[in-house]
Amino acid sequence: MAMTHALHLSTALIAAAILLDCSLGDPAWLPHPVRIIGAAISRGETVLHTGDPRRDLGRGAILTVAIVALSATAAWALVALCDRLHPAVGALAAIAIAWTTLALRSLDRAAAEVQDALLRRDDGAARRAMPALVGRDPSCLDREGMVRAAVESVAENSSDGVVAPLLFLFIAGPAGAIAYKAVNTLDSMIGHRDARYAYFGKAAARLDDAANWIPARLTAVCIAAASELWLGRGRQALAICGRDARKHESPNAGYPEAAMAGGLGMRLGGPAIYEGEKIEHATLGDSECPVTIDDIASARMIFKIAAAIAFASFAAFRMILT
Repeated sequence: MAMTHALHLSTALIAAAILLDCSLGDPAWLPHPVRIIGAAISRGETVLHTGDPRRDLGRGAILTVAIVALSATAAWALVALCDRLHPAVGALAAIAIAWTTLALRSLDRAAAEVQDALLRRDDGAARRAMPALVGRDPSCLDREGMVRAAVESVAENSSDGVVAPLLFLFIAGPAGAIAYKAVNTLDSMIGHRDARYAYFGKAAARLDDAANWIPARLTAVCIAAASELWLGRGRQALAICGRDARKHESPNAGYPEAAMAGGLGMRLGGPAIYEGEKIEHATLGDSECPVTIDDIASARMIFKIAAAIAFASFAAFRMILT
């Protein structure tokens, strides 16, 4: 029974986790697994990082494997323990863990805060809300830049915040989804190309690339389908994705971003400033019409429809296989 809930979650229980996420988001009182995983990564980096490229390459790989394995094992053990108490308790524990792997409401709320501030013409409030969405310096963004950055973040995080965790929940239950979140957190913390992490974080970055390869492309298809349903621009989304996705420096992020750019008829990417340093990114999409605040609202709606399409598709595929 423990195996059932830890490594296999029924479609109904996954739906319950989605409803929890849509209703409650990420409450501050919840001991979120990502924070625990992040603390473990920080501690591991302190102990293992040396500054020597050869040693850091191996030690970073060890940390990556250890964090992912321990995260999945902890999720499995917790659900297994609850299952031993009673199957219903195990199901509730599995739903709770699955809930923490999803970020539908938190992503939508972060984009909505930027949108609402821009509608009030309170650019200061919009810039203060931007760090919840993007890593770039918001002080260097004008109103149009904030709209583009918000849309870009909604598109990229559609994959790693919703579609990818959903896929892993369907494939390997809460333990699989937690393992994915561990990979994602490792990449965000140490999977960088700067001098400190070029070797230490290489294993984390490559594992994240592998884990997101399929989800990113599925997300692009879901965004295109959602764009067709909401704006009648599914073909444009697919066309821009096929043309521009591979221009992105990431092997995965360009797919949902390019699909969203095509769906909205806007240009994403281009130069951005991070901690005072200007980084040139490839441009995705075409500027078919003026950028407006409504583009954030449209991106949010496409994101939510795409999430629903992903869930329905995964559920249907599971039904066909069984």
